[in-house]
Amino acid sequence: MNHNKIIEDNSLYRKSTIINFHSEILINDSYINYEIENTFIVFNSIDNILYLIYSNKNFSIISFNLIDNKKVNEIKNVHDNYITCFSHFLDKQNKRDLIISISSKDNNIKLWNVGNWEILHNFKKINHSGELYASCFLNDKDMNYIITSNSDLFSTEPLKIFDFKGNEIKKINDSNVNTFFIEIFYNKDSDKKFIVTGNFGYALSYDYNKNKVYNKYQDEYNIFNKKEYIHIIIYDKANLINLISSNKDGNIRIWDFDSGELLKKYNIINIGLRGICLLNDKLLSIGCDNYEIKILDLKNGKIVQSLKGHYRQVLNIKKIFHPKYKECLVSKGILNDYVILWKEILNDSI
Repeated sequence: MNHNKIIEDNSLYRKSTIINFHSEILINDSYINYEIENTFIVFNSIDNILYLIYSNKNFSIISFNLIDNKKVNEIKNVHDNYITCFSHFLDKQNKRDLIISISSKDNNIKLWNVGNWEILHNFKKINHSGELYASCFLNDKDMNYIITSNSDLFSTEPLKIFDFKGNEIKKINDSNVNTFFIEIFYNKDSDKKFIVTGNFGYALSYDYNKNKVYNKYQDEYNIFNKKEYIHIIIYDKANLINLISSNKDGNIRIWDFDSGELLKKYNIINIGLRGICLLNDKLLSIGCDNYEIKILDLKNGKIVQSLKGHYRQVLNIKKIFHPKYKECLVSKGILNDYVILWKEILNDSI
């Protein structure tokens, strides 16, 4: 199967028209002082609640019901410092929703059962050197694990895999890098799991089963700007597997996942780009340092719309399916900026 294509394939492209963007401020007490991924999460729970999970200056975890538009719960002083990010996992075997909350300064993770907000385990002092900035869940052969990161460029400690009881199961080879984002990509065609990380200046993919680096995604600009953290997502549609990255140089880059080849570079705006999110197979939403969200047509590299409403740099963007408003975006700016719901995103026609 040939994956060395790009999203421009006309046979895969449908015309799209942006209509009726309506912004609604959901949260005005959220706070994050880190410029990294997953400062909030959104997910449909096993009991049919559309959750928004975020944190505030009180180091609290706050759950918000996006259907009823009201706060569900607040757990205060969860960590001893600011919560860096969250990750969600649907534990199908035990029929429960789990999240992890991370405090990089504390260098620890707390594992929660969302149903009763019970702490299942507190993973303390994950790294001996370097801060813990990101983590994610991994399911392997009906067993569930947590993968942890290390932000210290000069540390010899690799990424690590723990079970839910806090036992270290595995180390990831050649992964002692400055990691600020981590997620799992499952290739259904090859039945392989990949760990994908965002780092200063480049992205990496690791073959989980072989426990080695699969590819490095870096071009000349990133080589000479190693202190710029990139945001990444995986595009996996219709025989195409691309890694898409944003950067503070104002460019969106599209890489072939399997070869590591840079396929396309789009100059969006001459300021920094941050969080990115696919709306569908054709459109990419991009958080920008000018407080806007840009909507990029992936076929021709053109900006089709700009969304205004934030008063700080737009850090994270997530897509949700709301039972009332259908396909929507949720976005968050840095520091104490709003969490905003963007309603009625798309109207597709063949």
